[in-house]
Amino acid sequence: MRRPALLAGPDLWPDGGATRRLGLVMLTVLSLLTALALLAHVGTSRATGDWTSRMSSEATALIRPRADESGPTAAARAAEALAGVRGVREAVALERAEAEALLRPWLGEADLATLPLPQLVRLRLDPAEPASAVSLNRALAEAGVDGTVDDHSLWRTDFVGAARGVHQVTLIALLGAALLTATALVLGTRQAVESRDGALRALQLAGADEGTLTALAQWHMGRDAALAGAIGAGLALLAGLVVALAPLTGTLGRILPLILTDLVWLAPWPLVTAVVAAVAARLSIRLWLGRQRAGG
Repeated sequence: MRRPALLAGPDLWPDGGATRRLGLVMLTVLSLLTALALLAHVGTSRATGDWTSRMSSEATALIRPRADESGPTAAARAAEALAGVRGVREAVALERAEAEALLRPWLGEADLATLPLPQLVRLRLDPAEPASAVSLNRALAEAGVDGTVDDHSLWRTDFVGAARGVHQVTLIALLGAALLTATALVLGTRQAVESRDGALRALQLAGADEGTLTALAQWHMGRDAALAGAIGAGLALLAGLVVALAPLTGTLGRILPLILTDLVWLAPWPLVTAVVAAVAARLSIRLWLGRQRAGG
Protein backbone atom coordinates (compact mmCIF):
# COMPACT_ATOMS: atom_id res chain seq x y z
CA MET A 1 0.00 0.00 0.00
CA ARG A 2 1.49 3.36 -1.10
CA ARG A 3 1.83 6.00 1.60
CA PRO A 4 -0.38 8.97 0.60
CA ALA A 5 1.38 12.21 -0.24
CA LEU A 6 -0.68 13.98 2.40
CA LEU A 7 1.36 12.14 5.07
CA ALA A 8 4.67 13.54 3.90
CA GLY A 9 4.30 16.25 6.52
CA PRO A 10 2.93 15.96 10.08
CA ASP A 11 0.73 12.95 10.71
CA LEU A 12 -2.86 14.16 10.32
CA TRP A 13 -4.53 10.90 11.40
CA PRO A 14 -5.15 10.88 15.19
CA ASP A 15 -3.45 7.98 16.92
CA GLY A 16 -6.52 6.71 18.72
CA GLY A 17 -4.70 5.98 21.97
CA ALA A 18 -5.87 3.08 24.13
CA THR A 19 -8.78 2.27 21.79
CA ARG A 20 -6.41 1.68 18.88
CA ARG A 21 -4.08 -0.48 20.98
CA LEU A 22 -6.99 -2.56 22.24
CA GLY A 23 -8.14 -3.05 18.67
CA LEU A 24 -4.66 -4.19 17.66
CA VAL A 25 -4.58 -6.73 20.48
CA MET A 26 -7.99 -8.08 19.50
CA LEU A 27 -7.01 -8.36 15.83
CA THR A 28 -3.76 -10.07 16.79
CA VAL A 29 -5.61 -12.68 18.86
CA LEU A 30 -8.14 -13.30 16.09
CA SER A 31 -5.34 -13.53 13.53
CA LEU A 32 -3.55 -16.07 15.73
CA LEU A 33 -6.71 -18.18 16.10
CA THR A 34 -7.34 -18.06 12.35
CA ALA A 35 -3.75 -19.02 11.55
CA LEU A 36 -3.83 -21.90 14.04
CA ALA A 37 -7.14 -23.08 12.58
CA LEU A 38 -5.55 -22.97 9.12
CA LEU A 39 -2.62 -25.13 10.25
CA ALA A 40 -5.00 -27.54 11.98
CA HIS A 41 -7.02 -27.87 8.78
CA VAL A 42 -3.91 -28.47 6.66
CA GLY A 43 -2.63 -31.04 9.18
CA THR A 44 -5.91 -32.92 9.45
CA SER A 45 -6.21 -32.93 5.66
CA ARG A 46 -2.92 -34.81 5.41
CA ALA A 47 -3.77 -37.04 8.37
CA THR A 48 -7.13 -38.01 6.85
CA GLY A 49 -5.44 -38.88 3.56
CA ASP A 50 -2.70 -40.86 5.30
CA TRP A 51 -5.12 -42.76 7.54
CA THR A 52 -7.46 -43.59 4.66
CA SER A 53 -4.59 -44.76 2.47
CA ARG A 54 -3.08 -46.84 5.24
CA MET A 55 -6.41 -48.44 6.10
CA SER A 56 -7.00 -49.50 2.48
CA SER A 57 -3.45 -50.79 1.96
CA GLU A 58 -3.03 -52.98 5.04
CA ALA A 59 -4.54 -56.23 6.23
CA THR A 60 -3.80 -58.85 8.86
CA ALA A 61 -4.12 -62.64 8.72
CA LEU A 62 -4.74 -64.64 11.88
CA ILE A 63 -3.25 -68.12 11.47
CA ARG A 64 -4.23 -71.21 13.47
CA PRO A 65 -1.51 -73.90 13.29
CA ARG A 66 -2.42 -77.52 12.68
CA ALA A 67 -1.68 -80.08 15.35
CA ASP A 68 1.30 -81.42 13.43
CA GLU A 69 3.08 -78.11 12.81
CA SER A 70 4.44 -75.20 14.82
CA GLY A 71 3.03 -71.70 14.78
CA PRO A 72 5.98 -70.11 12.93
CA THR A 73 5.81 -72.84 10.27
CA ALA A 74 2.10 -72.26 9.69
CA ALA A 75 2.64 -68.50 9.54
CA ALA A 76 5.45 -68.93 7.03
CA ARG A 77 3.25 -71.10 4.78
CA ALA A 78 0.46 -68.54 5.03
CA ALA A 79 2.77 -65.66 4.12
CA GLU A 80 4.03 -67.60 1.09
CA ALA A 81 0.48 -68.32 -0.08
CA LEU A 82 -0.76 -64.77 0.44
CA ALA A 83 2.27 -63.18 -1.24
CA GLY A 84 1.20 -64.74 -4.54
CA VAL A 85 -2.27 -63.17 -4.55
CA ARG A 86 -2.81 -60.34 -7.01
CA GLY A 87 -3.01 -57.02 -5.18
CA VAL A 88 -0.60 -58.05 -2.39
CA ARG A 89 2.73 -56.29 -2.36
CA GLU A 90 4.18 -57.96 0.70
CA ALA A 91 3.22 -60.67 3.20
CA VAL A 92 5.36 -61.01 6.32
CA ALA A 93 4.93 -63.45 9.18
CA LEU A 94 5.35 -61.51 12.42
CA GLU A 95 7.83 -62.65 15.03
CA ARG A 96 6.55 -63.01 18.58
CA ALA A 97 8.30 -59.79 19.63
CA GLU A 98 6.43 -57.88 16.91
CA ALA A 99 3.10 -59.39 17.95
CA GLU A 100 3.80 -58.41 21.56
CA ALA A 101 4.56 -54.84 20.44
CA LEU A 102 1.16 -54.70 18.70
CA LEU A 103 -0.65 -55.90 21.83
CA ARG A 104 1.31 -53.83 24.34
CA PRO A 105 -0.86 -50.66 23.98
CA TRP A 106 -3.96 -52.75 24.76
CA LEU A 107 -2.62 -54.99 27.53
CA GLY A 108 -0.36 -52.48 29.26
CA GLU A 109 2.29 -53.95 31.53
CA ALA A 110 0.95 -57.51 31.49
CA ASP A 111 3.52 -60.30 31.20
CA LEU A 112 2.99 -61.13 27.54
CA ALA A 113 5.70 -63.78 27.59
CA THR A 114 3.35 -66.12 29.49
CA LEU A 115 0.38 -65.56 27.15
CA PRO A 116 -0.38 -67.73 24.10
CA LEU A 117 -0.32 -65.24 21.24
CA PRO A 118 -1.84 -65.83 17.81
CA GLN A 119 0.30 -66.22 14.73
CA LEU A 120 -0.07 -63.09 12.60
CA VAL A 121 0.82 -62.29 9.02
CA ARG A 122 0.99 -58.64 8.08
CA LEU A 123 -0.07 -57.79 4.53
CA ARG A 124 0.82 -54.71 2.55
CA LEU A 125 -1.66 -54.29 -0.29
CA ASP A 126 -1.50 -52.41 -3.56
CA PRO A 127 -3.34 -49.09 -2.86
CA ALA A 128 -4.46 -48.84 -6.48
CA GLU A 129 -5.93 -52.37 -6.62
CA PRO A 130 -5.90 -54.01 -3.17
CA ALA A 131 -6.66 -57.70 -2.83
CA SER A 132 -10.03 -58.48 -1.29
CA ALA A 133 -10.58 -60.50 1.87
CA VAL A 134 -12.41 -63.11 -0.22
CA SER A 135 -9.43 -63.74 -2.52
CA LEU A 136 -7.02 -63.78 0.41
CA ASN A 137 -9.06 -66.27 2.41
CA ARG A 138 -9.42 -68.41 -0.71
CA ALA A 139 -5.63 -68.45 -1.11
CA LEU A 140 -5.25 -69.66 2.48
CA ALA A 141 -7.81 -72.40 1.96
CA GLU A 142 -6.14 -73.57 -1.25
CA ALA A 143 -2.78 -73.74 0.56
CA GLY A 144 -4.32 -75.82 3.35
CA VAL A 145 -3.76 -73.11 5.97
CA ASP A 146 -6.36 -72.57 8.68
CA GLY A 147 -6.60 -68.80 9.01
CA THR A 148 -8.72 -65.71 8.59
CA VAL A 149 -7.82 -62.44 6.87
CA ASP A 150 -9.06 -59.14 8.26
CA ASP A 151 -8.90 -56.38 5.64
CA HIS A 152 -10.43 -53.87 8.10
CA SER A 153 -13.49 -53.50 5.86
CA LEU A 154 -15.88 -54.01 8.78
CA TRP A 155 -14.84 -50.82 10.52
CA ARG A 156 -12.97 -48.96 7.75
CA THR A 157 -16.08 -47.01 6.73
CA ASP A 158 -16.72 -45.79 10.27
CA PHE A 159 -13.07 -44.90 10.75
CA VAL A 160 -12.83 -42.98 7.48
CA GLY A 161 -16.11 -41.22 8.28
CA ALA A 162 -14.79 -40.15 11.67
CA ALA A 163 -11.55 -38.88 10.10
CA ARG A 164 -13.47 -36.87 7.54
CA GLY A 165 -15.66 -35.52 10.33
CA VAL A 166 -12.59 -34.19 12.12
CA HIS A 167 -11.43 -32.66 8.84
CA GLN A 168 -14.78 -30.91 8.39
CA VAL A 169 -14.72 -29.61 11.97
CA THR A 170 -11.34 -27.96 11.37
CA LEU A 171 -12.70 -26.42 8.14
CA ILE A 172 -15.69 -24.99 10.01
CA ALA A 173 -13.37 -23.65 12.71
CA LEU A 174 -11.18 -22.02 10.05
CA LEU A 175 -14.12 -20.39 8.29
CA GLY A 176 -15.57 -19.23 11.60
CA ALA A 177 -12.29 -17.70 12.77
CA ALA A 178 -11.75 -16.01 9.39
CA LEU A 179 -15.30 -14.60 9.48
CA LEU A 180 -14.80 -13.25 13.00
CA THR A 181 -11.52 -11.64 11.97
CA ALA A 182 -13.08 -10.03 8.88
CA THR A 183 -16.01 -8.78 10.95
CA ALA A 184 -13.68 -7.29 13.54
CA LEU A 185 -11.67 -5.59 10.79
CA VAL A 186 -14.77 -4.08 9.18
CA LEU A 187 -16.32 -2.93 12.45
CA GLY A 188 -13.01 -1.66 13.81
CA THR A 189 -12.32 0.32 10.64
CA ARG A 190 -15.81 1.76 10.68
CA GLN A 191 -15.43 2.83 14.32
CA ALA A 192 -11.99 4.31 13.62
CA VAL A 193 -13.36 6.51 10.85
CA GLU A 194 -16.36 7.62 12.90
CA SER A 195 -14.20 8.46 15.92
CA ARG A 196 -12.08 10.77 13.74
CA ASP A 197 -15.02 12.82 12.50
CA GLY A 198 -13.51 16.09 13.68
CA ALA A 199 -10.12 15.44 12.07
CA LEU A 200 -11.75 14.43 8.79
CA ARG A 201 -13.90 17.58 8.76
CA ALA A 202 -10.79 19.68 9.35
CA LEU A 203 -9.03 17.96 6.46
CA GLN A 204 -12.02 18.65 4.22
CA LEU A 205 -11.90 22.34 5.11
CA ALA A 206 -8.18 22.31 4.30
CA GLY A 207 -8.97 21.06 0.79
CA ALA A 208 -8.62 17.28 1.09
CA ASP A 209 -10.79 15.52 -1.49
CA GLU A 210 -12.35 12.04 -1.31
CA GLY A 211 -9.28 10.33 -2.81
CA THR A 212 -6.96 11.89 -0.24
CA LEU A 213 -9.18 10.99 2.70
CA THR A 214 -9.58 7.45 1.38
CA ALA A 215 -5.84 6.99 0.91
CA LEU A 216 -5.20 8.36 4.40
CA ALA A 217 -7.66 5.93 6.01
CA GLN A 218 -6.48 3.00 3.90
CA TRP A 219 -2.85 3.59 4.80
CA HIS A 220 -3.37 3.70 8.54
CA MET A 221 -6.00 0.99 8.84
CA GLY A 222 -4.19 -1.31 6.41
CA ARG A 223 -0.92 -0.83 8.25
CA ASP A 224 -2.47 -1.70 11.62
CA ALA A 225 -4.23 -4.75 10.16
CA ALA A 226 -1.03 -5.96 8.50
CA LEU A 227 0.85 -5.56 11.80
CA ALA A 228 -1.77 -7.55 13.72
CA GLY A 229 -1.86 -10.19 11.00
CA ALA A 230 1.92 -10.49 10.95
CA ILE A 231 2.16 -10.92 14.73
CA GLY A 232 -0.65 -13.50 14.78
CA ALA A 233 0.83 -15.43 11.85
CA GLY A 234 4.29 -15.24 13.44
CA LEU A 235 3.05 -16.77 16.69
CA ALA A 236 1.22 -19.47 14.75
CA LEU A 237 4.42 -20.08 12.79
CA LEU A 238 6.31 -20.80 16.00
CA ALA A 239 3.62 -23.27 17.07
CA GLY A 240 3.67 -24.84 13.62
CA LEU A 241 7.44 -25.27 13.78
CA VAL A 242 7.10 -27.17 17.06
CA VAL A 243 4.54 -29.52 15.49
CA ALA A 244 6.42 -29.89 12.18
CA LEU A 245 9.68 -30.75 13.93
CA ALA A 246 8.02 -33.24 16.29
CA PRO A 247 8.72 -36.91 15.46
CA LEU A 248 6.10 -38.29 13.07
CA THR A 249 6.04 -41.49 15.10
CA GLY A 250 4.85 -39.66 18.21
CA THR A 251 1.22 -39.00 19.11
CA LEU A 252 1.35 -35.36 17.98
CA GLY A 253 3.01 -36.28 14.71
CA ARG A 254 0.35 -38.88 13.89
CA ILE A 255 -2.62 -36.67 14.77
CA LEU A 256 -1.31 -33.50 13.11
CA PRO A 257 1.37 -34.47 10.57
CA LEU A 258 2.48 -30.99 9.55
CA ILE A 259 5.59 -30.54 7.44
CA LEU A 260 7.71 -27.41 7.11
CA THR A 261 6.33 -26.51 3.68
CA ASP A 262 2.81 -26.34 5.16
CA LEU A 263 3.86 -23.23 7.06
CA VAL A 264 4.00 -21.32 3.76
CA TRP A 265 0.20 -21.10 3.97
CA LEU A 266 0.66 -18.50 6.72
CA ALA A 267 2.67 -16.12 4.53
CA PRO A 268 -0.25 -14.33 2.78
CA TRP A 269 -2.19 -13.69 5.99
CA PRO A 270 -0.80 -10.19 6.80
CA LEU A 271 -1.54 -9.13 3.22
CA VAL A 272 -5.07 -10.55 3.44
CA THR A 273 -5.82 -8.60 6.64
CA ALA A 274 -4.36 -5.43 5.14
CA VAL A 275 -6.48 -5.74 1.99
CA VAL A 276 -9.67 -6.37 3.98
CA ALA A 277 -8.94 -3.36 6.19
CA ALA A 278 -8.18 -1.18 3.14
CA VAL A 279 -11.45 -2.14 1.46
CA ALA A 280 -13.33 -1.53 4.72
CA ALA A 281 -11.62 1.87 5.07
CA ARG A 282 -12.63 2.87 1.56
CA LEU A 283 -16.25 1.95 2.18
CA SER A 284 -16.25 3.67 5.57
CA ILE A 285 -14.94 6.93 4.08
CA ARG A 286 -17.60 6.80 1.38
CA LEU A 287 -20.32 6.30 3.98
CA TRP A 288 -18.94 9.16 6.06
CA LEU A 289 -18.81 11.48 3.03
CA GLY A 290 -22.33 10.45 2.07
CA ARG A 291 -23.60 11.55 5.44
CA GLN A 292 -21.71 14.80 5.15
CA ARG A 293 -23.31 15.54 1.81
CA ALA A 294 -26.70 14.67 3.25
CA GLY A 295 -26.07 17.10 6.08
CA GLY A 296 -25.62 14.37 8.75
